Amino acid sequence: MSSKEAILNRLRGAATPIAHAPHGWQPWRGEDDNARRERFVGMITASHAEILTVKEANLARDLATWLDGEGVTHLACGQGGRWQAAVAAACAGRSVLTPAGEFAGWKDDLFDVCQAGITHCRGPSPIPGPSYCCRMVASRAPYPWCPPCHIALLAASTIADNLAGLVAAGRWQQAMPTNLLLVSGPSKTADIQQTLAYGAHGPSRLLVVLVEDC
Repeated sequence: MSSKEAILNRLRGAATPIAHAPHGWQPWRGEDDNARRERFVGMITASHAEILTVKEANLARDLATWLDGEGVTHLACGQGGRWQAAVAAACAGRSVLTPAGEFAGWKDDLFDVCQAGITHCRGPSPIPGPSYCCRMVASRAPYPWCPPCHIALLAASTIADNLAGLVAAGRWQQAMPTNLLLVSGPSKTADIQQTLAYGAHGPSRLLVVLVEDC
């Protein structure tokens, strides 16, 4: 019998784990959509994220205005997503990197030229974190964490009470999305002399574009 088989046999023969005593903590639940939205916005901004609220019909115009105001001329964008057409319109006239092929072929532009990366998101949760789920449309493109600014497009209607609610709504137990990450704010660290610094391991800015359906 191999060592692996011996370990598995011991695990299979082990007694049923002792059940933990029930606790009084319950996950936060909002009374309505407005409560969930207010909590998410309050917590994500407390984590030094920026919020841009737009109507879906005005997304291209308002995003372009923000990019113009920030002087963003070089971006990285994935392919696909609910608002891909609006993103393309907002980026018209700018240099847009669409990652494809071998990473070595576009990594220099990604790290040295791009000022922002744009992604679509699966949905936000006011707690824990707060965080939202960002699915990389281009699976081999780590672009949101390379340029100085990460722009996340987020449907206001998808805000869930908590992470468990987000998982249930997305039916992740049947089909877990690939390459899904939780984002809770700009990159930050306090490893050196307990001094908080932004941008050490990723973008120093996070813009959450909250898109209203109407």
